[in-house]
Amino acid sequence: MRLDKFLMNSKIVKRRVLAHDLCEGGKVKKNEKILKPSYKLKENDLITIELANRVITIKIKENTSFEILKEHRK
Repeated sequence: MRLDKFLMNSKIVKRRVLAHDLCEGGKVKKNEKILKPSYKLKENDLITIELANRVITIKIKENTSFEILKEHRK
């Protein structure tokens, strides 16, 4: 599944446009590498997402499920 679709479907962000903007703005990373909105997620990917007031690290389990590994305020 595409990264921007995953962020929307998993309710991390409310709209796909916001997910797309996060990716384009360099706020979504995997191993310190900025991901594009079209990145195809794989099981066991570790993704770091910088939101307005917090940073979360998630582990992808399946297509639309994930586990929050770490969350902290900016």
